[in-house]
Amino acid sequence: MPQRQDQAAGGPPAPARGLLAAIEAVGNRLPDPAALFLVMLFAVWGLSALLAPVQFAAVHPQTGAPIAVINLLSGAELVRFLTELIPTFTGFAPLGIVLVALLGVGVAEHLGLIDACLRGLLGIAARRWLTPLVVLVAILSHTAADAGYVVVIPLAAAIFHAAGRHPLAGIAAAFAGVSGGFSANFIPSALDPLLQGITQEAGRVVAPELLVNPLCNWFFMSAASLLVVGCCWWLTDRIVEPRLLRLHPAVASAASAAVGIGARERRGLRWAGAGLLLALVALALAAGPADSALRDPATGALVSAGAPLMHAIVPLIFLFFLIPGALYGLGARTLRSHRDLVAGMTKSMETMGHYLVMAFFAAQFIAAFSHSNLGVLLAATGAETLRQLALPPQWTVLGVILLTTSVNLFIGSASAKWLLLAPILVPLLMQLGIPPELTQAAYRVGDSSTNIITPLMPYFPLIVTFCRRYLDGAGIGTLAALMLPYSALLLISWSLLLLAFWALGLPLGIQAGYHYPG
Repeated sequence: MPQRQDQAAGGPPAPARGLLAAIEAVGNRLPDPAALFLVMLFAVWGLSALLAPVQFAAVHPQTGAPIAVINLLSGAELVRFLTELIPTFTGFAPLGIVLVALLGVGVAEHLGLIDACLRGLLGIAARRWLTPLVVLVAILSHTAADAGYVVVIPLAAAIFHAAGRHPLAGIAAAFAGVSGGFSANFIPSALDPLLQGITQEAGRVVAPELLVNPLCNWFFMSAASLLVVGCCWWLTDRIVEPRLLRLHPAVASAASAAVGIGARERRGLRWAGAGLLLALVALALAAGPADSALRDPATGALVSAGAPLMHAIVPLIFLFFLIPGALYGLGARTLRSHRDLVAGMTKSMETMGHYLVMAFFAAQFIAAFSHSNLGVLLAATGAETLRQLALPPQWTVLGVILLTTSVNLFIGSASAKWLLLAPILVPLLMQLGIPPELTQAAYRVGDSSTNIITPLMPYFPLIVTFCRRYLDGAGIGTLAALMLPYSALLLISWSLLLLAFWALGLPLGIQAGYHYPG
């Protein structure tokens, strides 16, 4: 299927093309991502040894004690590194999520379910609507924790490829929706009560009776969802994909599959749909009762950090791909024995070899950086600088956003960053008349916008692996250049949206205002 002529002829302005090309070239000249994480591990070791003797005035936000950098090159720390090397790797959060989810996806892909769904979708959906649909699904995937990274992003690439569009454009659009729009969602997710709990505890340093509603940012984040869809749609179709087609046109030269499905495939889809529906009904019946074991034992909520359902999302993804995949195979006669199931799982694991190597070194680096206290020092120093500037309220909030983006380049976890920043920023800004709910909203803007350009984000190596399926030699530079326009546009537009909400007096969420009477 040929590409649209207006795409091939369009593209970013010449200065932007030059900048992105330079970023890609420089990034791809860096060592392999696995080796790069090893180099950064050595750098953290050396920096920790240099800064360990220094006495810093900044205090730890959780202990109140002066921050002391830990020398990772001391004998005791090197022994600790060796003894914890394997647990650090096996405990690397994205590792189990990725591998378990892809076992089920591998079965559905191997038996033909995903291919049939894509061809059926292409038979009824116009290509021009693929981008907003992909971004919207990516945003909605936040409700299921990290499912978007391991399910939505590779499927987006497959959908774009099957439509004759550039698969890396599909990856970019989905990655921007899943990670760049991480806080945006119409549906409350486990992130809302998680951040709210941290914000409330931090604010009680100033106001012991402070209560922060878990949905204090819901209205703003719902509006941000529309913003993210619009920005990513325009950027993908007008800027990113034309550039990709000019640089790597052979990747999307033709559709990977014919549009339309046959009688056997339709029967398989009916069986798969029935199986998925029954599985969803069974889950709803199990989660429905007020005393369900899937609910948070403390609050009875299904969507909360303490709800077992939230911790079972990845196993459920595995089952919700495995069951429909197997039923599709029976209906379409692509499943002949249990060996076909094992073959599908094995094939999906074969594509993860490079990711496993990257994950090993990434886990060691992230653990070392966190243990050294360098991240805490960075966060505390930035917050103190912000306090000393004594800016007007709007500029202070913008400063919170920029501080968060800076810290985000070094600390990937949203909850870990907020655990470091909230005890400093929330009480500080409350004393300046800025309520905790507004500070949290500013943090979420900064946290989301730069997720997609930091190699230290735990899923960044996985996205590089997805890119390599369609483009040999794709590396950190390729992905960074691909996502930088999204990051810049989301940061600017999302910040302006927050200021617009403030100027118009629109509520950020339930029980949230713009002034703290402190």
